[in-house]
Order: sequence, then structure tokens, then C-alpha cells
Amino acid sequence: MASKVKGFRAEKDSIGEILVPKNAYYGAQTQRAIENFKIGWPFDFNLILPYVIIKKCAAKTNFSQQNLPKKISDAIIFACDDILNNPEKYSNEFPIPVFQTGSGTQTNMNINEVIANKANEKLGGKLGKYEFVHPNDHVNMSQSTNDTFPTATLLGAVLAVEDNLIPALKILLKSINRKTKKFDKIIKVGRTHLQDATPITLGQEFSGFESMIKNDLKRIELALKECIELPIGGTAVGTGLNTLSGYDELMTSFISEETGLDFEVCKNKFELLSSQNAISNLSSQIRICAGSLNKIANDIRWLACGPMAGIGELILPSNEPGSSIMPGKVNPTQCEAVNMVYAQIIGNDNTIGYSGANGNFQLNTYRPIIAFSIHESISLLAEVSESFSKNALEGLKANKKKIDENLNKSLMLVTALAPEIGYEKSAEIAKKALKENITLKESAKSLGYLSEQDFDNLVKPEEMVSPKKI
Repeated sequence: MASKVKGFRAEKDSIGEILVPKNAYYGAQTQRAIENFKIGWPFDFNLILPYVIIKKCAAKTNFSQQNLPKKISDAIIFACDDILNNPEKYSNEFPIPVFQTGSGTQTNMNINEVIANKANEKLGGKLGKYEFVHPNDHVNMSQSTNDTFPTATLLGAVLAVEDNLIPALKILLKSINRKTKKFDKIIKVGRTHLQDATPITLGQEFSGFESMIKNDLKRIELALKECIELPIGGTAVGTGLNTLSGYDELMTSFISEETGLDFEVCKNKFELLSSQNAISNLSSQIRICAGSLNKIANDIRWLACGPMAGIGELILPSNEPGSSIMPGKVNPTQCEAVNMVYAQIIGNDNTIGYSGANGNFQLNTYRPIIAFSIHESISLLAEVSESFSKNALEGLKANKKKIDENLNKSLMLVTALAPEIGYEKSAEIAKKALKENITLKESAKSLGYLSEQDFDNLVKPEEMVSPKKI
């Protein structure tokens, strides 16, 4: 009966018969997941493609260990390569939502079925019949969801950071560095507690931004070193049941060859199946870096606020109209995008931290949401770093007139007088100047503490931006 429904084919699994779309490469277990988990959204290829790499390398390893005939191994490898090289062809083949079983079994079986059906098609078989290649017996040979899913998560995170995040952060660093050099001689008011403080150069201010991102990048790269240790070969609980000795080493060597990166077998598979500390650490470093960028964006937004009735020391590029009602208004949109990305990354990091600390006994059962969250954080930070560099930093200008105006009005220039006349008299000069709306020079002369010439000799902003030379 079921097999005669138009547009569908009937498949059987251990539970029974189920209808699957006629031309789908996925099979019965995927269809059951589609029907049982109508929650949220599916994974993107950031997780799927690393998982396919694992299946390809497993076929190579199982053939090398004489577990899998060459004909079947080659067909699986062909199917994996077709997915890896043409992911757009398979955009509808991986519909399983992130919110599923905590181990990710539905996603693993979805991938197994797509590869098996493609491999069978290559060998002349029909979709859903598995005459030559079986999703469990062949594609999933020597594997469990419990070791492949965390391996795919780690592998995908390393690839995404290496290919996307690190290059984007280096673009950001270059943009900040150019501003650090360009603004080096511009002396401005420093600010602490949102109040005027002693002078600083705009270049010094930006050098702090540059150092923050540079150190964040180092921390991310250090965290990445922990993520190259893979738990593949641990199978169900970390013992390696249903594998042959040396399987894990062969797998990591094939994965390294496939990706061009150096992966290793983790020192303890029981840890990586039951916890998620490496990803949690990477997530934390990404959050810290996003926080640095958030601070930078906020400082630039404040320094550019106005443009007439605010601080106005920086001029952001006018990328688009800022208001539907106020003509001519331009907003710090790139800064605000950074703020929102940071908010999302904080949420993702909290999700990963909570999830990584849970699960029971030999398995962490929050795998899918951990995988989704780390990939979203990596992608968002990479994209916003590049966008902020291109659309905010590159066109950012210093408003020299406003900077000089604010500097000359600053009461904290009086700090230069303290070594000569003392803290109390210097404070008296500043308070009198503020109360009477006169200059510091006028205040010092009125109080009889300094002549105009003495004031000018002591208060030189250009000499207040570095330690006094001996």
C-alpha cells in the first residue's frame, strides 16, 4: 500500500515501514526525525561537511584495515566527494533540526543514509534499497554517533576558525593598525570614569584597541590547539568497541591529509565523549574577543557621537540614511551591529558552558546545540570583524578641530602643575576655572600661583602623553 503513494517510496527500518520522498537521498531514519522533531532549524554545512569528511576517512581506514571491500569503499568516497565538492546539490538532503536527541544520532544517520544512497546509485542500485552499501553496516562502520559527532564538531570548529575567523581578525588588526599610525600625532583629551582626564594621543588610544585584538587572537589560536585532539575511535563509550587496533591513528592521519591541518588522537577518549571542555574553552576565547570588539565599537561610537551636540572627535563614514523621519541623520550602524553580535555570542557561550557541564556518565547529551552555537559564534565574529573593518574603520576620520577644542577646554591639563605647585593648589586652580568659566591659565594667574609664562612652560599637552625624560 505505502509503496504506491505517488511521489514517495516505502522504506523499512528496525521500527517498521515509512514513506520517504521518492527522489530523496536520505532514508527512513531521517524521515522519522523529520516527523518527530519539528523544532527549530536544521544544521548548515559548517557541521555537515566536516561530518562527511569523517565518513570519507572512515571508508579509507576501513579499507586499509581490510574491513571494507574496495568497491564499497570507493563508492562511499565518491559519494562523500560529490557532497563536499557540490554542497548546493544537497541543500535539501540534511533537514534534521538542531533540537533532536542529545547525541546527534539523527544527524549522523541522516548523513549515513545520504552517502549510502549516493554510493548505491553510483553502483547501479536504487534509492532506498541499499543493495550494495548499507548506512549502518558500511558508512557507519567502526563508528558511533558518540565519537563521530564530537569529532565533527571539533573538526568543523578548527576549519571555521582557520579559514574564516583568523583571516577576518587579521583584517581587523590591519585596519586598526593603520589608524594607530595615522592618528599618532593627534593629541586629545583622555577620559576616565566618562570624565576628562590627562591628554593622550589618538594613536595611543587606538594602539590599545590593536593590542586587545592581537592578544585575543593569540588566545584563540592557543585554544585551537586543544581542539585538534579528536575522540574518533572511541565509538559508544570511549572503549573503541567494534574498531581494530590502530583505527584511531589511521583516521586522524586521513583527516589531516584531507584538511591540510594536523589533527591528533586525543589522550583520553572518555573525557571527550563525556564532556566538551575544548569547545567550551574556544567559545570563551571567542566571547572575550567579541567583548574587546564591543568595547572598541562603543568607544568609537561615543567619540563620534553628535555630530554637532556630542563629543564629535571622530567622524564615521556615512554608509546609509539613519532615520525614516529625520532627514540627513546618519547613525553608527556598524558599531550597533557589533553590539548585537556580542550579545548573541554571550548567549551562545552561556549555552555552550551550561551544555558542556551537563550530560550523564559516558556521554554529553547536548552535542547538537553545542555544535550549532560554536559555529554561529565563529561565523558571527568573523563576519562582523570584516564588516566593521570595511564599513567603519577604513573610512573613519579624526575631527581635528573638535579634538583641539575639547583639549583646550580640559581642566585636567592642570595635572602638569601638580609636581611644581602641589596637588591642593592645582585642584584650586581647576575648581576656580570651572566655577568662573575661565581658562586654567587665567585661574592660575588670578590666584597668584603662576605667571602666564610659567603656566605655558609647564602645561604642554605634547609633553603630557609620555613619561618625563630624565
